Amino acid sequence: MTATAARADDPVVQLLSAFDAGKPAALARAVSIVENQRDGFEQLLVALHPRVGRARRIGVTGPPGAGKSTLTTRLVNDYRAAGLRVGVIAVDPTSPFTGGALLGDRVRMEAIALDPGVFIRSLATRGSLGGISSATRAVADVLDAFGFDRIIMETVGVGQSELDIARAADTTIVVLVPESGDSIQALKAGLMEIADLFVVNKADRPGAERVRNDIELMLGMRGGMALEAPAHHGVDLKALANPGKAARAAARRDDATGWTPPVMLTVAHKGEGLPELVASLNRHWQYLEASGALQDRRRRRLREQVMDVAETRLHRRLWNDPQVIAFVDAVLPRLERGEVSPYGIADELLRTGAPAIARTSS
Repeated sequence: MTATAARADDPVVQLLSAFDAGKPAALARAVSIVENQRDGFEQLLVALHPRVGRARRIGVTGPPGAGKSTLTTRLVNDYRAAGLRVGVIAVDPTSPFTGGALLGDRVRMEAIALDPGVFIRSLATRGSLGGISSATRAVADVLDAFGFDRIIMETVGVGQSELDIARAADTTIVVLVPESGDSIQALKAGLMEIADLFVVNKADRPGAERVRNDIELMLGMRGGMALEAPAHHGVDLKALANPGKAARAAARRDDATGWTPPVMLTVAHKGEGLPELVASLNRHWQYLEASGALQDRRRRRLREQVMDVAETRLHRRLWNDPQVIAFVDAVLPRLERGEVSPYGIADELLRTGAPAIARTSS
């Protein structure tokens, strides 16, 4: 058999041919291969990498019950009305019984699931503390390479331990609700850092304006925003020094030198506030491009991807090598007697395990 014939028979090559033809079944299969790291997933991602980078990636995170799925559905409807193709990655909590995704988000997005211009995939967190599994970014790359204009990644959970979504997205939306406790949750330093836009959803409930004001106050205090003006008779110095009002005003300005997250009120199930949210998403994209922040974010994402791949391969190569395992087993008695420490053995392992680490096969 010739090399050309062998290449034509390669399952990944055949899949890529169907993928290039825009066949939905090929997309679904490619996503499954990448998500589960089946044979050929690296070959597939290598082939698709030159096509990655055209889609806008939007992260949506927030506590359970905040209405993220409804908000995502409304965003998809708006983008579809504009003629854009949308990929949705709904990251659900892992089932403690099966290890798979609970699929709740996909069920709630049933209204858009049959649209041929929309692709929805539910992924499991698989225990990831960051709220997204390591496969999420790779699946987003597949959707990007397929030609989707927008990729929305929705994940449950907010807080200082759930920041990975911000590293996977160009723009991150944090969704909160008016109920007691969410305003305190929103004040966590990590959350304040990752949000590009805040959305107080279900704003027809009492307390929405209070939560909005609390967030704006913290944004203003974090940014040291206090309008400066000389003292003068008749000037309301308290109003001028209000960092919350200053933050709201700053969020409305188009300034390529900095971005203040707007805090928006929505009632997603009624579609209220959605046009303003889409407009803010577009403004943020324009800011990212004009300021150079988009290139910085994407370079950081590529750097982290290289580190993730290297760590995965290092782990696999070391702990699948019989000589490395034999070495560790042999030093366990010395460790038990306190003659050596785990740190010294680890250093020795990295030295003696160099051949395993340097193998070209993963």
